[in-house]
Order: sequence, then C-alpha cells, then structure tokens
Amino acid sequence: MIANYGYMDGSGEYYISIDTDKCIDCSHHGCVDACPVGMFIIEPDDYDDDVALIKQEFRKKVKYECAPCKPVSNRPPLPCIKACTPGAIGHSW
Repeated sequence: MIANYGYMDGSGEYYISIDTDKCIDCSHHGCVDACPVGMFIIEPDDYDDDVALIKQEFRKKVKYECAPCKPVSNRPPLPCIKACTPGAIGHSW
C-alpha cells in the first residue's frame, strides 16, 4: 500500500509517499535517523507491522521542512530515500 503524507495548495502538491510493503521488509528503518528534522516515526500499521509514518505535526508543512534536503540545483540523493529500501520513500515535488 502507498501511504501519502502532505498536502495540496495553489502552488502544487507536496507529498511524501511511503510504500508500506517495502517498508515492512526494512529492519533498520534508517529514514528515522537520516531525516535532519525528525519527521519520521515507526509505528504499527493496521496489520501490526512496523512501518514509517510522517508525524502529524509535519504533514501540513513537508514542503518547507524538506526544503534543506531539496536544493534547487545540484540535488544529491535525499537522506531519507538514500537510507531506505529502494522505492520505499518518494516525494511528489
């Protein structure tokens, strides 16, 4: 299942997407430590599998909180994406 955390406004769509099927297979959950602002948390889903979520207080401001990791040019791989199972985390912008 793909879980989307974020919002849409007049300037665009700003979502972090987490593929929970891929997240379940991750034993180290590197995204939690890799995020410089600490927006990830690990919690059990509806099936009692531990998966990454975006904390509630960050969901309406992911565009701004992720901005330091997403420079306009010369963009390196994002820390959260780099730390996770390939394809487990994506960004919409």
